[in-house]
Amino acid sequence: MSGEPQATAAARGLVVAIDGPSGSGKSSVSRAVARRLGTAYLDTGAMYRAATWWCLEERVDLADQAAVAAAVDVMPLVMGIDPAAPSVHVDGTDVGEAIRTTEISTAVSAVATNLAVRAELRRLQRAIIAAESSASSADAADTSFSGGRGIVAEGRDITTVVAPDADVRILLTASEEARLARRSLEVHGAADAAAVEATRDQVLRRDRDDSTVSQFHVAADGVVTVDSSDLDFEQTIQAVLDVVEQVMAPAATRPDAVTGGEGPAR
Repeated sequence: MSGEPQATAAARGLVVAIDGPSGSGKSSVSRAVARRLGTAYLDTGAMYRAATWWCLEERVDLADQAAVAAAVDVMPLVMGIDPAAPSVHVDGTDVGEAIRTTEISTAVSAVATNLAVRAELRRLQRAIIAAESSASSADAADTSFSGGRGIVAEGRDITTVVAPDADVRILLTASEEARLARRSLEVHGAADAAAVEATRDQVLRRDRDDSTVSQFHVAADGVVTVDSSDLDFEQTIQAVLDVVEQVMAPAATRPDAVTGGEGPAR
């Protein structure tokens, strides 16, 4: 790549939205991309996990959708959006590690498929994105983490519902085999047959459940697909940065290949 993409647009900071199935690497890649671009980073999936932790902490029956929605409405959530050290606090408690446990992974779909919860968390996500991308605001430099430079936001619905007007929208995907192996390494520290099998239900069931309320397997119009099945971590980061650079290039030099559902995935 000849140089880093410009991290500001004329009227606002850069907004990069990255979606994809479980195990595609979207969290770690998005965080690294945000660091390279000098923007904020938002892990929207962590918000659903935090909501699940909060409901369990408050002893809310996850099957009671109205009670879950009411609990999330008053959840005192603070998202740390520094890509070098992202954090999640609920009611003053650092839940960064707690929300990654198997207990939360098993229960999160019950909360993430609650339409009222999704509406509330989408509202919060849009507010964070707006605060970080308001480059034209006189207060942006003082009130946002990135100083208005922008944000890389990742998770379900990001490219289609939360930020459909993002400057760059990417669907980061990978084969089922690759996704299972990556999640097995993350959760179990190994990717042998036993570890992969132990992870299979968690990954595939979460995608199956979430697909009832969110589309993240096929790129919508205007969304560029990056397939990381055969790419290592650094190569995937570079592939995403290449898409950002090409999409943000002046119209006269922008490659015609960057259209809905397709793009420079290698």
